Amino acid sequence: MSQYWSPAVRELTPYVPGEQPREQLVKLNTNENPYPPAPGVGEALRHYATDHLRLYPDPTSADLREALAENFQVTSSQVFVGNGSDEVLAFAFQAFFCHQAPLDVPAITYSFYPVYANLYRIELRKHPLTANWEVDIEALAANTERGGVIFANPNAPTGHAHSLETIEALLKRVTDRVVLIDEAYVDFGAESAVTLINRYPNLLVTGTFSKSRSLAGLRLGYAVGSEELIDGLERVKDSFNSFPVDSLASVVGIAALKDTEHFEACREYVITTRERTRQRLEALGFEVLPSKANFVLAQHPSFAGAQLYAGLRERGILVRHFNTPELNNFLRITIGTDDEMDSLIEALQTICA
Repeated sequence: MSQYWSPAVRELTPYVPGEQPREQLVKLNTNENPYPPAPGVGEALRHYATDHLRLYPDPTSADLREALAENFQVTSSQVFVGNGSDEVLAFAFQAFFCHQAPLDVPAITYSFYPVYANLYRIELRKHPLTANWEVDIEALAANTERGGVIFANPNAPTGHAHSLETIEALLKRVTDRVVLIDEAYVDFGAESAVTLINRYPNLLVTGTFSKSRSLAGLRLGYAVGSEELIDGLERVKDSFNSFPVDSLASVVGIAALKDTEHFEACREYVITTRERTRQRLEALGFEVLPSKANFVLAQHPSFAGAQLYAGLRERGILVRHFNTPELNNFLRITIGTDDEMDSLIEALQTICA
């Protein structure tokens, strides 16, 4: 460790993203969309005036917020945008969860949440998943301290998603704390809680253009909530970086939102391939958790997760293996194209044989 680091930095354990290999592999480890973004995105890039790059972007990202507001049937004052949903989440942690009381969170969920908590000195109260590998909504709602509640729906890396009715039951019980629902994967089969924000002013829903909109390389995320919550995010943003969304990203994001036909088609391709892959994995003896995301979490009773991960890597296929006590035997497998999933199944057939 460097002598120049502050004590707070020395105590940090940074988030470790999925590997981005330089060699040519079947890449099924970071939940990227296997299909290209909407055709309108290419059109927007071709017609973008590069002279704009010498100017600062609109600090309010008004056009993009209006496009998102139209998409979600809310007002633009209920929308916040940022440089990827990770940045939006970081702002939300600082804006709403820096209390003396702990933040309620599932014990197994997106692994960036503990990183943010450590960064901002927030105590986490972790709740185990249920026996069915589901986020325990009852446990999240049970506490009355001011800390807040956060969970991903669908959850990562398990893929399970709660219904809108279950989420609303939580919101009826938790009325004086912010409830943040991370919907990075919601478009692959779950129900969005955005429809509830006008009834529950403490609800904040975050999302991303990285997954279902095929724009992971652009870094564009958003939050939808009451004007009160959006104002809180704006205060943090304007104290950190007044221009988080560049002008090119805004133009591309708007183009992606406009092409609903392409969005729906790609979404259905992923869902169909996911179910087909689940059936083929189960035929090989895998236990596959039910998923409403663009990935599945699977384990085999006869093979360790690390062994399967290494065997696939040797055959040019990259998946995600979490070296934790709870998930050590599992592989998280991103849903790729049909050809990519055929390669995965063929490799597993060889390994398991």
